[in-house]
Amino acid sequence: MLETDKVFAGSIPENYDRHMVPLIFEPYAADLARRAASLSPGSVLEIAAGTGVVTRALAPKLPSGASYVVTDLSQPMLDYAASRQEPDSRIMWRQADALALPFEDAAFDVVCCQFGAMFFPDRTLGYREAKRVLKPGGRFLFNVWDRIEENVFADDITNALARIFPDDPPRFLARTPYGYHDTALIRRELEDAGFSRVVIETRAEQSRASSPRIPAVGYCQGSPLRNEIEARDAGKLEAATDYAASVIADRHGSGEVAAKIQAHVIMAVG
Repeated sequence: MLETDKVFAGSIPENYDRHMVPLIFEPYAADLARRAASLSPGSVLEIAAGTGVVTRALAPKLPSGASYVVTDLSQPMLDYAASRQEPDSRIMWRQADALALPFEDAAFDVVCCQFGAMFFPDRTLGYREAKRVLKPGGRFLFNVWDRIEENVFADDITNALARIFPDDPPRFLARTPYGYHDTALIRRELEDAGFSRVVIETRAEQSRASSPRIPAVGYCQGSPLRNEIEARDAGKLEAATDYAASVIADRHGSGEVAAKIQAHVIMAVG
């Protein structure tokens, strides 16, 4: 993973939340929130919370006496998440590195993470930290994207950008968000981190948007893919976005569009 893969700053948080969250993240956030709430936890830690889509789904489902600590490595993303959340005295917002969590051992019943593990520079270390802060028998609940070919809009846009930049195609999507899909590797890294039982479920959903431009703007301007496009030619961001939208329109239609998305949902017992 490149250093620019972790940069969620500038206008990216707003574009991410406006376009990417409803496009691909909301159905999996609802699923993760349902699974976490079903455990009736008294204390929850969320890592890599992004703009707070899981937080907004999970907080209303938690017991009234529960504590909920919401963290992200990116302060701009965390600030945006807090601005979108209804006031809730149970929630504490804290900037934190998933690889060096600033919490005591055995502090939480559940640790959850939506589409964040792919960004960990050292996943086994991140998993060890999750296990360290879990109470004995606590649950680590997270999801990661399946391979890019199972996530159609992301694949369409990656292929479109390769035609615009044939000498140096932007590969952020395939490399990082959709690059950690090997379930045997996921299981092995969790077991190496000390988790005793790992259950992995592969879950398909539909990505929907009112026009082809929404996924184009979401991926090209609401993710670190933007950094890769601008690094190649700072003046081509709009042209690249327009071309990605035209490719999606050619394949899926010019009105409302829909395509498959797929992810792995993992529960590991501490």
